Amino acid sequence: MSDTLLFFRQLVSRPVEISAIAPSSRYLARAMAKELGPQTGRVVEFGPGTGRLTQGILNAGVAPKDLSVYEMNPDFVSHLKGKFPGIAVHLAPAQTCVDHEKDVGAVVSGLPLLSMPEALRMEIVAAAFKILRPGGIYVQFTYGPRPAMTDAEIDALGLTWKKTAFVALNLPPARVHTFRRKAER
Repeated sequence: MSDTLLFFRQLVSRPVEISAIAPSSRYLARAMAKELGPQTGRVVEFGPGTGRLTQGILNAGVAPKDLSVYEMNPDFVSHLKGKFPGIAVHLAPAQTCVDHEKDVGAVVSGLPLLSMPEALRMEIVAAAFKILRPGGIYVQFTYGPRPAMTDAEIDALGLTWKKTAFVALNLPPARVHTFRRKAER
């Protein structure tokens, strides 16, 4: 089944879980993976869906053996396992990454953080920074002009952020934000 058909089937059958009107574009995937490459080492992706961002991560030069993805939709998990042999695919919530990962160079998130309760949003981002090695980055996109967390949440986690891309060729257009620990800025 094609990525697009799978996406739309899931959108119709599980609209609350999907939170997007179309799969991420290859332009967004490229922008999300812009700071990644073979030198990044371990990369973890949250919410890969059909794998468009996953493909962007691999295209940036991250080796399949260095990529782990966390997805809660079993249909997407089956699709990802068939499409990307060699990567670790977990049918699990993003925040469980702390049980499986360490010394990660980057976390790339396609999760709809703004549609989640604040406590869950904080738990997910905190988990990302627990597994990130010093100097590691957290990359998140959003459809709005601001990051997917409030200033208070960002401060509470001891983070700093910058907008690293605006992707007009995505439906809807998206902004990419990169987060780092304040102490490592």
